[in-house]
Amino acid sequence: MSATRLLLLGTVRIFQPVHGYFVRRELLSWHADAWAHLNPGSVYNGLRTLAREGHIEEVGTETRGGRPARTSYRLTDDGSTEFLALLRAALWNVSPHEPANLMAGWSFAWALTRDEVLAALEHRIEQISASARATDFAIEDIGRASHMPDSVVEHYRLMQARLDGEAAWARQLLERLRAGEYWFEGEPNRPWSSPEFAATEP
Repeated sequence: MSATRLLLLGTVRIFQPVHGYFVRRELLSWHADAWAHLNPGSVYNGLRTLAREGHIEEVGTETRGGRPARTSYRLTDDGSTEFLALLRAALWNVSPHEPANLMAGWSFAWALTRDEVLAALEHRIEQISASARATDFAIEDIGRASHMPDSVVEHYRLMQARLDGEAAWARQLLERLRAGEYWFEGEPNRPWSSPEFAATEP
């Protein structure tokens, strides 16, 4: 699972046809440079990789004034399949060491139905509860291992505390989604027009 890959596919999906500079600018407005460690090189290289793999395709190149040429992309059918696979992986699977996966997944959760997002959140909470039990047993094992430094116990406790915070967020979000907050695929009154947003130039 790659948060950067999901972010790029999802952003192209929303704004297509769209060029790399716009994708980068949009993701910076989401502060993805901070939480996903996104940088200009990873955006442009990532788009080229997705194009080589057939997940996005070039739809044209344009030059305005003295600016460098900009290549625009759109999602292919394979890209749509890959996007949904990554999105589901991000929402359904707990990644204790990669919080950017969940943040990227939530950025595009609206592309799934409300029922699926609710089910994914319920599943995450169950996974985190199971992780807490596993952590307790791991800490007991570490306590019996005389060669293990004490710091390792705190690593486990810190990781579980972060997951407990995620579970609390997920429970609160579940209640809000059940009450009708946010828009999801298949629901009326979509909050943006079709085609999905226009990639306007600065």
